[in-house]
Amino acid sequence: MLNSKVQEARVSGPPLELTPTPEPSSLGTESPAPSEIRKFLTSRGSSAISDRAFRWIMLLCALSIFAIVALIAVELVKSSQLTISKFGLSFFFKSAWDPVNANFGALPFIFGTLTSSFLALLLAVPLAIGVAIFLTEMCPKILRGPLSFLTELLAAIPSVVYGFWAIFVLVPILRERVNPLLIKALGWTGFFSGPNFGIGLLAAGVILAIMILPIISSLTREVMTAVPHTQREAVLALGATRWEMIRMGVLRNARIGIVGSVILGLGRALGETMAVTMVIGNSPVIGKNLLGLGYSMASVIANEFSEASDDMYRSALIEIGLALFLVTIVVNGLARLLVWAVTRGAPPRVT
Repeated sequence: MLNSKVQEARVSGPPLELTPTPEPSSLGTESPAPSEIRKFLTSRGSSAISDRAFRWIMLLCALSIFAIVALIAVELVKSSQLTISKFGLSFFFKSAWDPVNANFGALPFIFGTLTSSFLALLLAVPLAIGVAIFLTEMCPKILRGPLSFLTELLAAIPSVVYGFWAIFVLVPILRERVNPLLIKALGWTGFFSGPNFGIGLLAAGVILAIMILPIISSLTREVMTAVPHTQREAVLALGATRWEMIRMGVLRNARIGIVGSVILGLGRALGETMAVTMVIGNSPVIGKNLLGLGYSMASVIANEFSEASDDMYRSALIEIGLALFLVTIVVNGLARLLVWAVTRGAPPRVT
């Protein structure tokens, strides 16, 4: 009863009057000044022209990569027309290198480049991944900074310094200590047989491994650091050991980035010139003996281009540069195919 009477009183009472809210000017206050961003947006006018210009500039930046590669390829093909017209594709499969009789073949240099580069990967990849795992997962904080700095410092050393170090330190160690053990233990395979000069394909592979180690290690460490800690905690919560956590929770998620770092290291190994020139022996020989002498494509160009006395000789050296260009493209294409075979085109699983 009481509630019904109260409601009747409210209905029968005088209507409520709504007083209008005074304008800001009636309160004696001025409207706030427009922000600087609004001033800029209102004063710039239409943005269609600037957006279109920005899009075309970005497109030109992207197309410049194709233009650079195309210009390099065209110049290499144009400057090596003499040997291309004379030898054709057989230039890449011939072993002869006789500048006196104008008989040229690039197969020994392709063999030396690929052999030394893959030896470098065989030695550097396990060591680089181990360094990255230690710095990321196991290293005490007090040592992480100095070790990371020293690892990255190796990448800043000039290649000629690596070459001098290899001549005076690495080659004597290989000749007096390592190679005799390899000859004694694995000489029956034919990969490690005499004579023992110290210089050769193995020395070139070792110095290349040292040179590409910081590249692979630094990039692998960055990729492993990007894996979320929740991934590690989830694997450990399931009862995994520390090694199982690193193998399944970290390395599996970082495998695409690790393969990418290996590709970059391989690119550095394929194109390295000075350090390899100083220790590979510079002899156009093809053989399975890793202790024997060899020659790389970059080395022969650096050694003999200034001595090229005629157009055919010069054209042969430029075509070797073309061969190095093609080998780099093929190797990187195979590496991309390897990435696809591992991932089947799926993006990295980061949770």
